Amino acid sequence: MFLILFILVGLALFASSIPEIIDLIGTRSKYGGCYKNERGRRHIVVCGHITYESVSHFLKDFLHEDREDVDVEVVFLHRAEPDLEFEGLLKRQHTRVKYFQGSLMNAMDLERAKVHEADACLVLANKYCPDPDAEDAANIMRVISIKNYSDDIRVIIQLMQYHNKAYLLNIPSWDWKQGDDVICLAELKLGFIAQSCLAPGFSTMMANLFAMRSFKTSPDMAAWQNDYLQGTGCEMYTETLSPTFTGMTFSQASELCFVKLKLLLLAIEVKPEDGGDPKISINPRRSKLPTNTVGFFIAQSAEEVKRAWFYCKACHEDVKDENLIKKCKCKHLANKTGATPATPFSAALSKPLLNIKNSVMAKEENGSKPVMNGRPTNKPADQQKNGKMEVGIADDQAKDFDFAKTEMKYDSTGMFHWTPARSIEDCILDRNQAAMTVLNGHVVVCLFADPDSPLIGLRNLVMPLRASNFHYHELKHVVIVGAVDYIRREWKTLQNLPKISVLNGSPLSRADLRAVNVNLCDMCVILSAKVPSNDDPTLADKEAILASLNIKAMTFDDTIGVLNQSSNAPDAMSPLGSPIVLHRKGSVYGSNVPMITELVNDSNVQFLDQDDDDDPDTELYLTQPFACGTAFAVSVLDSLMSTTYFNQNALTLIRSLITGGATPELEIILAEGAGLRGGYSTPDTLSHRDRCRVGQISLSDGPLATFGEGRKYQDLFVASLRNYGMLCIGLYRLRDAALTTVDATSKRYVITNPPFDFGLLPTDQVYVLLPFERKQSRFSFSETEV
Repeated sequence: MFLILFILVGLALFASSIPEIIDLIGTRSKYGGCYKNERGRRHIVVCGHITYESVSHFLKDFLHEDREDVDVEVVFLHRAEPDLEFEGLLKRQHTRVKYFQGSLMNAMDLERAKVHEADACLVLANKYCPDPDAEDAANIMRVISIKNYSDDIRVIIQLMQYHNKAYLLNIPSWDWKQGDDVICLAELKLGFIAQSCLAPGFSTMMANLFAMRSFKTSPDMAAWQNDYLQGTGCEMYTETLSPTFTGMTFSQASELCFVKLKLLLLAIEVKPEDGGDPKISINPRRSKLPTNTVGFFIAQSAEEVKRAWFYCKACHEDVKDENLIKKCKCKHLANKTGATPATPFSAALSKPLLNIKNSVMAKEENGSKPVMNGRPTNKPADQQKNGKMEVGIADDQAKDFDFAKTEMKYDSTGMFHWTPARSIEDCILDRNQAAMTVLNGHVVVCLFADPDSPLIGLRNLVMPLRASNFHYHELKHVVIVGAVDYIRREWKTLQNLPKISVLNGSPLSRADLRAVNVNLCDMCVILSAKVPSNDDPTLADKEAILASLNIKAMTFDDTIGVLNQSSNAPDAMSPLGSPIVLHRKGSVYGSNVPMITELVNDSNVQFLDQDDDDDPDTELYLTQPFACGTAFAVSVLDSLMSTTYFNQNALTLIRSLITGGATPELEIILAEGAGLRGGYSTPDTLSHRDRCRVGQISLSDGPLATFGEGRKYQDLFVASLRNYGMLCIGLYRLRDAALTTVDATSKRYVITNPPFDFGLLPTDQVYVLLPFERKQSRFSFSETEV
């Protein structure tokens, strides 16, 4: 009887609990649970700003077919449940992607995602947030939590603001030598734009290189689009060079790779003899390649790059088809460590090379006018020769300017030009002063900002233009047009950089633009520091688009600002203290002013060019303004997260190319918050100037003009490398190839790493990585033709 009563009471209690049990089961999230690595694959944890848009962009690049053996599972950890669209994406990729609901600040959730077993942890930032500093602070806290839970995990984080990088250095277990890295969007975005001031279109080339894309040409497309798309298929890869390359110079190795293997070798990893940290050296001179050197290549796929490891001189020297260069069973391969350098491949060229070096020298000797850095100068030749060298100043600079008017130094690292701090009042021009100043070949920065707008870090735009591998007279004057109240807040980071002026005005005012000679500038940069409105994000770029269209609609008198070469004053100096340099005739139409516009929203690119026929839904990289290098959006930097994970050195290479030489040592100095420190010129710091930089050379005249007359790209590549040490990496070509002269209405587009048999035109301009020259160059690299 007792048992029956006990069972009945138990059933009654269970029945009363059924609704509660059902409620508990119903409310349990299907994104709870723990990550189980059933296949034994590596996995990464991705967190931070997780939305359908950010995840779809990330996965498209991370899981791209061109990547070799992507046997990595992606685990997303986020507080909120995914929406329906996001759920659909997760179901389509369910074999490679997992999603867990939880917080990075909770050790239990980190345990569920198996963070301690993960290959890396990636933290994504919200690029469109209203408060960048708050976004950075939240993501840095996430890194602190991750490192507190597992101090040896590799972390790659996106940050919005450059000055917030300093806080990562305070995390005890943060170690860039172990693979921890930070992708600072402001630093890279403005660095890309800065390089476009030196070589228009370079931002597009670099952005396409680190994004994984497969190109498909079509006979229905215009010829220029097919050329451009072929370049977008190129990416950056690393591979160990075979023993055949041991003992060669970089130039010989690069020539062999291009001519024989159809690969573009950009840089190598150099290991110091004292056992220090390895460094990446771009287009180095003189040094011989040791055994097992790691090379950085531009190629269409990882499969192509393997040729550099498989290449064996004994087996492959006579192979004509590069696709047949496979792994050989050659016994010689093990004994190649002391191999002698391969002979240059002059037989492979379509025409014998001319000794253009001698012809250049002859032209300079016979020229009636003295030449300085490839440009005519009004200084007498004897005055150039007798320039006296002062203590601590390099001799090549002593000839270029008057020390009574300019004091010349480098920063303490020797990587950037430096000047004693100036107050912003000393650099402010009003409209009349600007109009009286002879501005030519300068950079105009049109800046939209409210007095309380978040700082965008203008230092990151100006510092690459002040790299010490430029001679002082080659530095382009930077004129910022905008609200002084905002620029005053940025000034602490700019006060030690030379040749900067500020016009307190509006970038939409035509009078202000005419005062700064926008038609004579080498580049007009349009930036906005204003916070995007939450009401309608598509209007975030309204000021930038209006400013761009305003400049394009302007017309200019072609005689204004063009100086007569026979100036009466032989030592003509502008009121700003820099020598007058004649190197660019002004544009008559605003549409021909070299311009790059930064956009927040990709879709707004359709409004920049009124004459393009791009579909509104076209991806940014396929649009005409982006292909021509006149538009840049921060979204193109998304691909860097994947690139950095798969290739730790890729970000270092990109950063050294576009920042002008930022080093970990410099980062520590800037983290102090006191800005750049000046330093005395010692042989050690002066040696830091000897590094590569980006340039653009015209084939319409000068020593390389003969190659514009129907020659092939390979001829130009080999001649530039042998005779001048310049590494050609691409072309900037007129969109209308029928034009034989630089026409007033022409636009150019970027061709990355053209095929070896690509035909050249006289109007082409060539992107080159050129070595530092202690003496004046024969080329006018800063010249911009429209």
